[in-house]
Amino acid sequence: MFKNNILKIYIVLFFIGLLLSAIQPKEYFTWFLEVIPAIVGFVILVLTYKKFSFTNFTYFFILIHCIILFIGGHYTYAEVPLFEWIKETFEQSRNNYDKIGHFAQGFVPAMIIRELFIRKKVVANASYFNFIIVSICLAISAAYEWIEWWVSISTGEGDDAFLGTQGYVWDTQSDMLLATIGAVCMVTFFSKSQDVSISKINS
Repeated sequence: MFKNNILKIYIVLFFIGLLLSAIQPKEYFTWFLEVIPAIVGFVILVLTYKKFSFTNFTYFFILIHCIILFIGGHYTYAEVPLFEWIKETFEQSRNNYDKIGHFAQGFVPAMIIRELFIRKKVVANASYFNFIIVSICLAISAAYEWIEWWVSISTGEGDDAFLGTQGYVWDTQSDMLLATIGAVCMVTFFSKSQDVSISKINS
């Protein structure tokens, strides 16, 4: 099915990351909640591959986002060792690994949406192009916060580890801000690189 050798490598790395994250995680319930978006995303990409396949450039960043999810699922976002060390060394009030995840939550969807919009010619007026992409990414981030809230009150267990607020009252708002910044960074600094990748497909 996959004739793209680089993509095959990405798939192998995806499953290696998933399997490693599943080995004695902090909590299996939290692990499942954190990695399920990556698994669902993988299934969707496989099912739609014949109709639409992204550039290797976009697939690479999707893989990076999945690895971020796997690490967060294994340790829980509040206890990732490297960021625990950063917290102690720089006397921070919390483990901020979750902010990396929410930055990626804006950055990677922006890349996916942008490629879809360009190749499917979704937006005719280029002057609104980036604004629409960033707005959609903010909406995705807000929807994810709703899901986190719903899971938290529905399960009654594992919610603190899943939400990862760590007592920070503005955690939800800062999560959405980081996702917005991630989307803005993508369209500002990576658009040209993505355009080059897209042009190779079209040439």
